[in-house]
Amino acid sequence: MTSRRQFILAAIVLSLLACAPASWGQASDWKQIQPPPLHAFHPQLPKRIQLANGMVVFLQEDHELPLIRGTAQIRGGSRDEPAGKVGLVEIYGQAWRTGGTKQKTGDQLDDYLEARAAKVETSGGLDSTYVTWDCLKENLDDVFKIFLEVLREPEFREDKIVLAKNQLNTGISRRNDDPFSITFRESSKLVYGADSPYARVSEYATVASVAREDLVSWHHRYVHPNNIILGISGDFDSSAVEAMLHQAFDSWPKGPAASKLQLSFHGPKPGIYFAEKSDVTASMVMMVDLGITRDNPDYYAIEVFNHFFGESMNSRLFSNIRSKKGLAYAVGGGVGAEYDHPGTLGLFLGTKSRTTAAAIDAFNEELDALKTNPSTPEELNKAKQAILNSFVFRFDSKDKILDARMDYEFYGYPADFLEKYRAGIEKVTQQDVDRVAQKYVHKDKLALLVVGKAADFDRPLSSFGPVTTLDITIPPPAGAQK
Repeated sequence: MTSRRQFILAAIVLSLLACAPASWGQASDWKQIQPPPLHAFHPQLPKRIQLANGMVVFLQEDHELPLIRGTAQIRGGSRDEPAGKVGLVEIYGQAWRTGGTKQKTGDQLDDYLEARAAKVETSGGLDSTYVTWDCLKENLDDVFKIFLEVLREPEFREDKIVLAKNQLNTGISRRNDDPFSITFRESSKLVYGADSPYARVSEYATVASVAREDLVSWHHRYVHPNNIILGISGDFDSSAVEAMLHQAFDSWPKGPAASKLQLSFHGPKPGIYFAEKSDVTASMVMMVDLGITRDNPDYYAIEVFNHFFGESMNSRLFSNIRSKKGLAYAVGGGVGAEYDHPGTLGLFLGTKSRTTAAAIDAFNEELDALKTNPSTPEELNKAKQAILNSFVFRFDSKDKILDARMDYEFYGYPADFLEKYRAGIEKVTQQDVDRVAQKYVHKDKLALLVVGKAADFDRPLSSFGPVTTLDITIPPPAGAQK
């Protein structure tokens, strides 16, 4: 049967080719093929509503499937927790849901929701906490009631807090197992400072200091309508859902607004840093500095630079260090950009222990080449086309568009920031790429971090300059045997 189908398909193709006009021709070189211009990008943006109490709501209708999804994003995250209680928001984000509500335990919520093929979940992040739901259209009323209970009446039962703390402690005990985790954790400390809210990590002592009263206090401080952005997408009628939201939230009074974190950023102290991990046969190498924010006018040029230099399989770092020299099994990076604080400029590679110094030499050669061998028109064109052709797939669903619109609202970006992206990339010139490379990438300002087994290196790290050894040992729990 398969052979017959293949024969019929082949016959159809040959017939079409035989009837094709001579003007079709055949390109003798792939460069002769001219791709059609990209279609205009005008995504279906969600409807924005602001309630009298300050809650912002986005409604995104999508009738493809009989499903409805909601996300409440609440200002206040781990960067706002006290230094002596790092881990509080992670514990809060878990026990918020597992601890149940005043009406139902977490286990009872599980049974109720599973009977309806639905979910209501909570989590904690860097600058936000979240309550989400997913359900069938027919179960919206039932699931939304549970969502409201979890949002406004959590119980934080003690047994679930203990479970959350045990899980967090397990993660602490294993945080040095993975060299990748060590590299990215310690590099964040170098960029932002070990005590920065953007780099600090939980310890046994900080986890132990978190009590139920801290979770209740956090909830009372942050969970107010004027600190919430609610996004709903799926198979619903906007007018009906809007009426449901007014009934549910209009009587909820405003609370104190979440305060904005005020920090200054100075970047890392240049130098060579080393963390010993003697049970590996490979080295992790990372060069870091401060990045930028997305509202920086150079954001689009940075995006193109990153793609050309380190964020694709066609990039210079990948082509030269991995493919041509065979010095890395993973390599890449670029100038990071966050919404409301500088990202991290991070260039990363993984290499065999015995080629560690050679890989660092290769990194330095590529950094020097940014001045002596700037981007070519072909490199620039490949980078821009790759970004533009893949852009639509980053926002190929209404859910993704809703999530992006919520981010712009949360961080105070213009509503049309998404639609401006493609035009911003198209306008980037070769001069722009070379300019931002010189402006933001300075080899003498980078901190170089190596994680690996020093005894197996092809050259000592001291050949690159004075080395600072990092202590990555995990402080034991209070009362533990030393």
